[in-house]
Amino acid sequence: MDPQEKEGGSFVKELCPETFIFPLFFAGFFALFAVQMGLANTLNTIMNTAYRLLIDTVLYITAVCVIMGAVSSLLSEFGFVSLANRVLQPLMKPVFRMPGAAALGVVTTFLSDNPAILTLTEDTRFRRYFRRYQFPALTNLGTAFGMGMIVCTYMYSLSPAMGKPLGAAVGTGLLGAVIGSIVSTRLMLVFTGKYYGEEAEEMCLAEGSSAVPENMRQIRHGGIGSRMMAAVLDGGKSGVKMGISIVPGVLVICTIVMMLIDGPSASGEYTGAAYEGIRLLPMLASKIDFILKPMFGFTSPEAIGVPVTSLGAAGAALSLTASLVKQGLAQPNDIAVFTAMCMCWSGYLSTHASMMDSLNCKPLIGKAILSHTIGGLCAGIAAHWLFVLFSLLA
Repeated sequence: MDPQEKEGGSFVKELCPETFIFPLFFAGFFALFAVQMGLANTLNTIMNTAYRLLIDTVLYITAVCVIMGAVSSLLSEFGFVSLANRVLQPLMKPVFRMPGAAALGVVTTFLSDNPAILTLTEDTRFRRYFRRYQFPALTNLGTAFGMGMIVCTYMYSLSPAMGKPLGAAVGTGLLGAVIGSIVSTRLMLVFTGKYYGEEAEEMCLAEGSSAVPENMRQIRHGGIGSRMMAAVLDGGKSGVKMGISIVPGVLVICTIVMMLIDGPSASGEYTGAAYEGIRLLPMLASKIDFILKPMFGFTSPEAIGVPVTSLGAAGAALSLTASLVKQGLAQPNDIAVFTAMCMCWSGYLSTHASMMDSLNCKPLIGKAILSHTIGGLCAGIAAHWLFVLFSLLA
């Protein structure tokens, strides 16, 4: 480690160009809202929108996370995850160019979140299957399936609000996310293959890691009943942590995005109420609608806000989806695209750098982000056209 580097970052000069440039950008961005809405209304809308998101959305998503955390813990405790791993293994090499062991990373992140794959990378029995150039691609593979179960469950739960079943849309979106994950992972392997060489040695084993005996899995102590209760409670606790962890993303990112999407109140005036804004994103999206329509088939210009939000936080994107559905601005095709892009991207801009750093692959952070950006776009395009095809055949 560089002697200047400490926990949380490194040292820079007390006064540097960003010291003077950033306040100008910050003031300009804030003025974008204040000029149109008024200063008092802007501040009130920020606080009211954040509060409504916390009460109406975050608590609901947290409840989903707790329930799904308990379910995923039960599936893991009683061997379903191991079964899924065995079933997926034969697909990994021909489809993803990754060892069969990477299937465990797919299952783990699908049931939880992007960084869950990092816990596997410290396991001796997991690392030994990978060559050096394949290891960094675990970031792209894991992120593409991060929060998958929660995203799919939440999207399907919008069926009553939509007024029609969304099973086909969510299933199509899931397939689109898989296509995006293949594109992202294989593209990343092209970059890592050039950087390390495809014939590079196998990964060294992690020091102090506890190896699990081959063809075995670890379970909790006690009988079936006590193991079941422990799995449910432990999984629920992890769901609470995940629900709490999405609070900053939802309140900060989603508030900003919604103020860029929504317009004034029904009276046409700004009152400082929640969910008011300047409608900048729909205006910009309408300028490139000739590109977005054939790519994603969005029903309304406002829909672009969901994939934009998912870049930073999947939880925030989910809350924005619910808002669009309630306003009638999203249809089943949009849900398919949202599912694919929210799952494939799942806040990768906020996790990729730290995940690559944890894998000691800092020089490849830019390549990982570029690969995943392309993969997410492919996921959305694939979901749209698969849904069109499904609609024609149905």
